[in-house]
Formats: sequence, structure tokens, C-alpha cells
Amino acid sequence: MKKNILTLAFIQCAILGFAQNKTYANPMNIDYGYTPIPEFAKNGKHRATADPVIVNHKGTYYLFSTNQWGYWWSDDLSDWHFISRKFLRDKNKVYDELCAPAVRSIGDDLVVIGSTHTKEFTLWKSSDPKNNQWEPLVDDFQVGAWDPDIFYDEEFDKVYIYWGSSNLYPLYGQELDRKTFQPIGEKIELFGLSDHIHGWERFGEYNDNTFLQPFMEGAWMTKYKGKYYLQYGAPGTEFSGYGDGVYVSDHPLRGFKYQSHNPFSYKPGGFIRGAGHGATFMDNYKNWWHVTTGIISLKNNFERRNVLFPSGFDQDGVLYSNTAYGDYPTFLPTKTVDHTKNNTPGWMLLNYNKPIQVSSTLGGYKANNSVDENIKTYWSAKTSNKGEFIISDLEDQLTIHAIQINYADQDAEFLGKTLNKSHQYVVYGSNDLKNWNIILDKSKNTKDVPHDYIEFQKPVKYRYVKLENHKMPTGKFAISGFRIFGKGNGEKPNMVENFVVLRTDPEKKGERRSSWMKWKQNADADGYVIYFGKKSDKLYGSIMVYNNTEYYFTGMDFSDEYFFQIEAFNENGISERTKIQNVK
Repeated sequence: MKKNILTLAFIQCAILGFAQNKTYANPMNIDYGYTPIPEFAKNGKHRATADPVIVNHKGTYYLFSTNQWGYWWSDDLSDWHFISRKFLRDKNKVYDELCAPAVRSIGDDLVVIGSTHTKEFTLWKSSDPKNNQWEPLVDDFQVGAWDPDIFYDEEFDKVYIYWGSSNLYPLYGQELDRKTFQPIGEKIELFGLSDHIHGWERFGEYNDNTFLQPFMEGAWMTKYKGKYYLQYGAPGTEFSGYGDGVYVSDHPLRGFKYQSHNPFSYKPGGFIRGAGHGATFMDNYKNWWHVTTGIISLKNNFERRNVLFPSGFDQDGVLYSNTAYGDYPTFLPTKTVDHTKNNTPGWMLLNYNKPIQVSSTLGGYKANNSVDENIKTYWSAKTSNKGEFIISDLEDQLTIHAIQINYADQDAEFLGKTLNKSHQYVVYGSNDLKNWNIILDKSKNTKDVPHDYIEFQKPVKYRYVKLENHKMPTGKFAISGFRIFGKGNGEKPNMVENFVVLRTDPEKKGERRSSWMKWKQNADADGYVIYFGKKSDKLYGSIMVYNNTEYYFTGMDFSDEYFFQIEAFNENGISERTKIQNVK
């Protein structure tokens, strides 16, 4: 009987485990390289990237990001294929292989260049990037630009470059010759930060300008209905409030005005935080997306990941990015949809702060760090041996639709990009801790999957879920997030009560870039999501809060009126939102 059960489990695994995903979960599951810079690895070698760009070139998506020694392509934004490629030449004596790259689709070609302060970098082009066929477009590109963006204005057949990464200087723009790609005229100062007005632009984890002035970086231009949307990241890549703002103009090099809804990309809460220095692109179904940087910043400030959010322009031309439940399962594109709406299947986190059993524990890397919804903390086993395990107790037999396994870097051995490495594991389910069924078998997996996300075509129902290690690419068996998604058996929380927002009156002296929000504790809630905006029908900003009934919001603009709502959530669903409140 046991043999038959096991056989059926293997068949079930083959059907469920490797079906084509219809959803994804942040951070993006790609084979990130390790930091190549020894100075950055003093506190431990670790994976790192940031500053991502996704370009839709001839119906295929191409993903480039900092220091990856290559790039990825995908047909669906889920299954990514890495192509190994060095773009620097022998004359370029730097560590940074395509730091914060500029990538664009221009005619039949994809063009790319990395950040540089010199005039010796090559601007590359490819009409066949999927097969790694590249040639120089310009041998020595004459614009020394850090955090560059090359923008092709197809309507007028013109090319521009935008750049800037500084806590002193603004963003710059310049036209390029369409044929030679050399600069035309002088660079133009476009705009800088105004952190005395815009609270979210202040430096520091709490936007208090601690020890440094804020940084402006990561230019990206999007054209929509004749308007030019120049996006930028601020105030610092290592902070939870790292976000993207946007200025809008009728002209590509002048007249930019601050969009009222800013930051348009913002995610200061949840499992992985941060949503700054990114790129906006359109999928094959005419939906907009924003790929950007999420932070870990544990072993080094520049320990980061790529994250992807549904985005768009509303009926008034306001650019937004929907980050609510932004690291929960989210639908991949299959048709044209409204990204202002909920784009998730409604699968909730089933094991937040629930009991954990493990095979061993290395020092202070405790077991419950794996279920605390904080990517900065993790559990580590003492070894990487086959058989090390972690068991999550869901405290009831619950319906499981998807699992995300987020590995942490403990005692990793690599610097730079590695190839042909893999994670191998098996996931089991049980209702009594005695009889285990295999629900996912990746013991023969050949891919490097540091944030593996598996969607089950048919849900399974168990109380206990066990992840057993078979092989690590390097380092100890360590998990920052063993996240199990599905449907609980109980009731969703009631509406939040006594929600108040406190802000200094405009006629009184005070810090109006910040507000203090409080509410009554909801006994049935795992957490809360606060929505905000400057119009009652444009609450595009969101903040996820765990383990608290207050939040200090330091991302407001000084003079403007704001509107707020809050909702509670648990493993069973999401409550109704409260009545909209406004503060002047």
C-alpha cells in the first residue's frame, strides 16, 4: 500500500510540480550571480544584482541587471534563460560588468551599454540577442554616463540619453545622432531632488537624512500618448523606502513637472522591501509592468534582487505601480487587464510565524526566521548535507496552491557569476508527521533557483509541509522564506476599527512630510495593508504592515492633501477596506 501511495505521489509531482506557472512571486526567481567585488563580500559572499531593465524586443523579453556577466530572455516573464556574455573589453579595467545598464529596442536591434564615467565603453547592438550575436555599434561611446538610459523616440526617429547617480548633481539629458549615436550639443540639466518638499526623497531608513544627503539615480524614460515620463530612483538603494518617482513633460529635454502621484513605485513593507531604480515596459498583451530593485542589504548594502510589479497609466495619464501584496502570487500576463485592480489569485500566506521543526540549527540562525516574512533574516542548518530539512506546521489541513523557497547565502564560496549550479530538494506533505507523501520532487533539478516558486496545477491539502535538502550550489542549507500559499479554512478578518491618521495642521509649525497612523488591533489579522494617494479615487500607494498597529509614514509631500484606507488580511482572505480618510 505504501509503495502505491509513493508511486501516485511521484505521478502527482510530475503533473503538479512542473506545470507552466500562471502566476509568479517576488523576488524574481533567476540564477543571480554573486557579488564580484571582494570589498563587498567581507561579511560573507552573497548573490547580488540591482538596477534591472526588461525590454520587449520583437515579442521576447530581455532582462539585464548589474554585474551578471550576461543576460536573460523569456517568452512569458516566468521562465528565464541565461546567456553568458561579457560586454566589457580588455581596455575597460573595472569590476562592474554592465553596472546599471542601458538597454533599448531600436529598430531591428537591441542596444546595450553599462555605466561609466569614461569615454571608452562600447555601445553594443544585436539583431539576434537570443543567440548571443553582438557587434559594436560605437567602439568608444562619447557620453560618460552613470546609470544611463538610452531612449528611442520612435514617433520622431530620434535617440536620447539620460543619466545621473549622485546626491549632489541632477539628472541630465542629451540628444544622440540617430546614425552615429554620438552626442549632439551640450548635456542639459533636467531636474534634481526636492527632499525639503518630498518626504520620500529624504535619505535613510526613516527618511531623516541621517549622515548623508539623498541620492538621485536610475533614469528611465517612457513615452505614453505624446507625454514623456522620466523616472528616477531615490533616496538610497539600501533602504526599505527606496522608490521610483517620475516627472512628466511634452518635450524629451525640457519642461518636466513632478507627477502628483509619487513615488509611483514604492514598497516599504512585506517580505522583500524596496521598489527603486527600475524600468517600465509593455508586455505582449499591451499591459505595462515595472521591473525594479528589491533590497536585502544584509551582508552588504548592495545585496539586492530584482522585483516585478503590474503597472500602468490611468485614464488621466498618471503612471502607477501596483505593489499591494507585491510579494504574494501575482498573475502573469495572458490577456489585457486593468492593473489598478487586484492582480492576484487570492492565495494567502498559510504559515506566517507558525511552528517550525528543523534538522539542525547553525548558531543564532533560528528556525522561525524562515517564516517571519523578512528576507533579511534566515534559518541555517549546520551543513549542506542531503537530508537536512525544515518542516512547517500549518496547524490545520489547508489547501496549498503554491510554494516559494527563498534560499539564503550562508558560507557561500563564489565571487561573480557561476554556471551549471543547481538546487536539488524534495517537498513532502503529511497530516500526522508519520506518513509522508511526495508533493514535489526536484532531486534531479539542474537549475539554479535561489527563489524557486512552484505553482500546483491542482492544489494539495496537508497540515505539515517538509522541505528536504538534496544539494546546494554552495554554502549551508539556509532558508530566508519558506512560504506556503493557498486557502485557509476560517474566516477573513473583520474590517479594521478606529483607524486614524495624525498630521500637523497646515497652519501650524510641524513636520508635514510625515504622519502617524494608528488602529485597533484585529485579533484575527496577520497583517494590514494601508493605501494612500492624493485623490480619493487614486489610492495607488500601499504599505504592508506586520506585527504592529501603528505606522510612521515618512513619504509624504509637504503641502498636499492625502487620502488613506486600511484593510486587514490573514490566511483566509482580506477584509473590507475602511472608509476613506483625508488629511490636509
